[in-house]
Amino acid sequence: QVQLVESGGGLVQTGGSLRLSCAASVRTFDMYAMGWFRQAPGKEREFVASIGWSGSNTRQSDSVKGRFTISRDNVKKTVYLQMNDLKPEDTAVYYCAADRGPLLRAPGAGHDYWGQGTQVTVSS
Repeated sequence: QVQLVESGGGLVQTGGSLRLSCAASVRTFDMYAMGWFRQAPGKEREFVASIGWSGSNTRQSDSVKGRFTISRDNVKKTVYLQMNDLKPEDTAVYYCAADRGPLLRAPGAGHDYWGQGTQVTVSS
């Protein structure tokens, strides 16, 4: 029903920047809240940021607040994650998620859709 494809991952140095993109193949993109999660080796998947279906109501985890910015373009049906001042602890596979509704709910609480992930590696 909802296909998500992430792109933009890669290798960057500490302090560098990277922008991730998530292209959604769905008719009613503006009826889905979107979000980003990440999972580092040996760790559980954690929430990074989310954005409401209108582009308002953005939220970021404490670990990335002030450094990462989530945005969306409902015409292009794309969600972005601008990552600045990257740190080695940001190294992980980043996943795009969609949840039908105005706000992103916790994984498993709603009808979640996931992308395949894109690797982000921050070297020191």
